[in-house]
Amino acid sequence: MSQTAMVDAADAPQLTAEVPGPLGRLARMAYRRRGRTVAVWVLALVVASVLSAAFAGSFTADYTAPGSDSAQAQALLATRFPAQSGDTISVVVRSAGAVTAPATRARVESLLAELGRQPHVASVVDPYTTPGAVSADSTTVLGTLRLDVTNPADMPVAATENLMALAQAGQGPGFQVALGGQTIEAAAQGKIGSEGIGLLAAAVILLLTFGTVVAAGLPIFVALAGLGVSSGLTGLIAAVMPVPDWSTSLATMIGLGVGIDYALLMVTRFREWRAEGLDPETATVATLDTAGRAVLLAGSTVVVSMLGLFAMGLSFMRGAAVVTIVAVVVVLLAAMTLFPALLGYLGPRIDRLAISLPGRRRRPYVSATGSASVSPGGGWMRWSRFVQRHRVAATITGVAVLLGLASPFLGTRFGFPDAGNDATGTSGRTAYALTAQAFGPGANGPLLAVAELPAAGTASAQATQVSLAHLVASLRQVPGVAAVSTPRLNAAGNAAVFTVLATTGPQDPATENLVRHLRDSVLPAATSGTAVVVHIGGVTATAIDSTSNIVKRIPLLIGGVVLLSMLLLLVAFRSVVVAVKAAVMNLLSVAAAYGVVALALQGGWFGRMFGIDNRTPLPAFVPVLMFAVLFGLSMDYEVFLVARMREAWLRTGDNATAIVQGLAGTARVISAAAAIMIAVFAAFIPSDLVVLKVIGIGMAAAIAIDATVVRMLLVPAVMHLLGARNWWMPAAWEPLVPGVHVEGHADHYRLRPLANGGALAAAPA
Repeated sequence: MSQTAMVDAADAPQLTAEVPGPLGRLARMAYRRRGRTVAVWVLALVVASVLSAAFAGSFTADYTAPGSDSAQAQALLATRFPAQSGDTISVVVRSAGAVTAPATRARVESLLAELGRQPHVASVVDPYTTPGAVSADSTTVLGTLRLDVTNPADMPVAATENLMALAQAGQGPGFQVALGGQTIEAAAQGKIGSEGIGLLAAAVILLLTFGTVVAAGLPIFVALAGLGVSSGLTGLIAAVMPVPDWSTSLATMIGLGVGIDYALLMVTRFREWRAEGLDPETATVATLDTAGRAVLLAGSTVVVSMLGLFAMGLSFMRGAAVVTIVAVVVVLLAAMTLFPALLGYLGPRIDRLAISLPGRRRRPYVSATGSASVSPGGGWMRWSRFVQRHRVAATITGVAVLLGLASPFLGTRFGFPDAGNDATGTSGRTAYALTAQAFGPGANGPLLAVAELPAAGTASAQATQVSLAHLVASLRQVPGVAAVSTPRLNAAGNAAVFTVLATTGPQDPATENLVRHLRDSVLPAATSGTAVVVHIGGVTATAIDSTSNIVKRIPLLIGGVVLLSMLLLLVAFRSVVVAVKAAVMNLLSVAAAYGVVALALQGGWFGRMFGIDNRTPLPAFVPVLMFAVLFGLSMDYEVFLVARMREAWLRTGDNATAIVQGLAGTARVISAAAAIMIAVFAAFIPSDLVVLKVIGIGMAAAIAIDATVVRMLLVPAVMHLLGARNWWMPAAWEPLVPGVHVEGHADHYRLRPLANGGALAAAPA
């Protein structure tokens, strides 16, 4: 039996030892065998790195909607036009004089030839022999580089940057060159180093929170150790399933954020137990047996939320989900094992290397439970009492703020941002503007029509040319169609490809209406009675199909994640009200974040603060991804807050006291954890890639809203209104719901006054 120091050890009774829970026993083992535990983590890091170096797969992603018309067009291109199935880069050249002048033409052809000799460029389409590639005013010419990669993410960033450098070098007075296309945009994604920015911000926040280098360093070290192992496993996951390249940044950000947050919570609880008088080992066991349970439940909610991405039926979503889940699980393991092992070395020195900050009065750390000789602290206790007194006004204010923030989302239009939404001055934005100016807005999103024809030599094949000519003539008469190119047959003569230019841009709703009209009415009528089957593909059509596919699956994601999370909370807190309230609050929080994103995408004064200067559509997969991540992270804060409230409720039996003490005891750690998450996600915002920028804005806003309006105001206000009903569960359900006791058995470890009135004894671990 381990006991803390006592005021009068001779008078202390010998209490019967209580066996800690599984996490407490794990903590004790890691603490006592700390050298072996640290060695196992070092070995895991080495093994994961070696295996990744030897067997890591390449990042791949298929963004097409399975079974869609655009996916069938892409499949036909890949099998019957392999040379044209790769990705392309547009080379836009604008000259002060005519681009058809001999000297200018020679300069353009020389530049295209140089670009064509670079790695991953399979061929160059000569614009001077391609109909429609020279603008009507002869000032602009549009060349095309065909790549040997189908997915823009497969193009090495260094190779793309090399092409951009050559284009830049080829410019001169009166001769402007710009490269455009998805590959050019994808290269910008590799330029952001947000992990370092987020880590630096987290370190500063932890120092401000704890005031000592040792306490601040523990969460960072634990999170980095977990991420080191999970990063090595990412390559192995990519070897067995499709994983998008951006998922590594997402997993790193989430793993870093939750890893630091979880360790932050446990460092806070460890210092509380030390303030209660427990020795380092007993305090470590008590920390894992109380806060550790909340951390485990919080991590489980994140995993459950990410599992919801499987309901989308998209391979790239599954890959992103698996990579992120692995990151969260590994940092959870680090929190459960490596953290107590490190406390074996640093626990007695947790308050060493204190820092002095101007205006910051350092005071002894006190317990938030109000036990021993101190009471929970100052400002947050006053705020908690304020919310209690004004619970009706606080509830109305909180709901009004959330609904007001969510309202801009009602006017959101789903779609995929393109180069026209890139930052001003970038190569993609310049190429987009030059192309629209010279060839019309539809030239930035040509529709690719792929026709499946009868096999050459058959009777039906003889009517193919007539059918194709009739088809092209019909398309040219459709309102909204600016131009249709001449069909090109493949070598086997069983397929043809041609482009259709709309009179409107890729993001214009009229373009989407045109695609649906072509598929539903024009093409079936034009090919009726023939053996010709036509599919509409290309980047614009793929974006339309993908958006439609994702939007119709969103209810499956929301319903599945909310239901599973409610069941998890029901088991954890044995309360129907807590589970339902948490789901409603989290949905309001996510909706408010969606509204902030929608407001930024409008491109007004708010959008310009983040570098969004024009109206931009919202990619449908962004709210899906945000929901999965944010619902899980919001549940984290709900678990941290309600676990302490339930602990106080079981101890006092008074609902008001439980809410006040729970809020006062967790507000500081939730605020610090939220500040870290905000800093981590805000590091996405400087990215030139609009999608990453939007994810950063949405997630940072969501965490800020959730940790302030929801957790600090709305949740305690509503719980004060509900009273003892907060902890209600039907009697018939009691035998069916297992007792998890997520709040732990804090009273087993808390100091108790002795009968003689003078000494304090710690309940043994």
